[in-house]
Amino acid sequence: MDAKDPKSAKPSSKAVWFVLATVVVDMIGLGLIIPVVPSILRELAHTDTAGAAKYGGLLVFAYAAMQFVCSPIIGGLSDAYGRRPLLLLAVLGLGIDNALTAFAPSLAWLFLGRLVAGMCGASYATASAYIADVTEPEERGRAFGLVGAAWGVGFVLGPALGGLLGGYGPRVPFFVAAGLALANALYGLFVLPESLPKEARRPFSLRRANPLGSLLAVRGENIPLALFAALFLYMLASSVYPSVWTFYTMERYAWDERLVGASLAAYGIVGSIVQAAAVGPILAKLGERRAAILALAIDAVALTAFGFATHGWMIFVLIFVASPSGVAFPALKAVMSNAVPTNAQGTLQGAVGSLEGIASILGPIVMTMLFSVFGAREAAMRVPGAPFFCAGLLTALAVAMLVRAKAPAQG
Repeated sequence: MDAKDPKSAKPSSKAVWFVLATVVVDMIGLGLIIPVVPSILRELAHTDTAGAAKYGGLLVFAYAAMQFVCSPIIGGLSDAYGRRPLLLLAVLGLGIDNALTAFAPSLAWLFLGRLVAGMCGASYATASAYIADVTEPEERGRAFGLVGAAWGVGFVLGPALGGLLGGYGPRVPFFVAAGLALANALYGLFVLPESLPKEARRPFSLRRANPLGSLLAVRGENIPLALFAALFLYMLASSVYPSVWTFYTMERYAWDERLVGASLAAYGIVGSIVQAAAVGPILAKLGERRAAILALAIDAVALTAFGFATHGWMIFVLIFVASPSGVAFPALKAVMSNAVPTNAQGTLQGAVGSLEGIASILGPIVMTMLFSVFGAREAAMRVPGAPFFCAGLLTALAVAMLVRAKAPAQG
């Protein structure tokens, strides 16, 4: 039987909404704790804000490292045992982890919590595989756009809610994040059917259950290596936003926390609108590959323009100018997803998750170092926009890679 055409009932819209809700809840859970992490670190490490920042960077590294390692494992397990159990266990695990982390009496406990959260957060790969299972190839780009929109909604709501709840105590957001995750797990228990029938599965393989192995496995599924290179360069470039946005805008435009928050909210809202409403029509008009090339080209120009912007109001204008670049990620994922069979979707999404994990590790290091060297007021050659120029160059290289890459055949 062809693994691409499983004879199974199509999951209901409630199941798809559960997957989207899982992405929102995961992002809200991450965002909720951002405003209160410095306070908890100061308390547990008995240090000042500068010392807490060092531990905060290590927490981010721990989370990203676990996603890098665990994404291909979870993706491979979902190809072998189905998407439903992996998704439900991940959401349940995240809820329990947040509840236990709320009581963290030490730094070691807090770091253990971030490691578990990173492992559970790797379920994003399974969520993407589920979406690929239940959509036709021509609809996958739009569906991945909805997943991106869900991510954006969580990105906007999480820090805002975390800031409000943090006023009642630095551990309160952890309890709320736990409640959201556990409620979502209970909801999924009743509405989430399996999307990958037993006859369409393949055995779990340790060879594929690691970052390099998963990349090599899907490399054999008609996907050119240049396509993965383009995706990785794009992810690396995108790390400039969470890494230096706050430092850059505060240093160059003397923004306060209110303006920084407003700009991030604008970025998240505009990005969510594009992903939810524009991805489908654009991909239908241009096709996934051409849409990805155009979106990446716009992103390269916009990133460079962020580096040149001389006044704060220009940033808000550029957020709208850059908004079509939000089409790039779902378009690239759709190109890849359409090249592999159903029982390899988890492995593919795990490989993508690993790329995202390593980009999340390397990107902040590169971008913050560039800002530290060229953004300092005493720098011999002061170029505060250097991280954005670097990101623009990386994205331009991604465009070149994508143009050179052969279009993969349908899997």
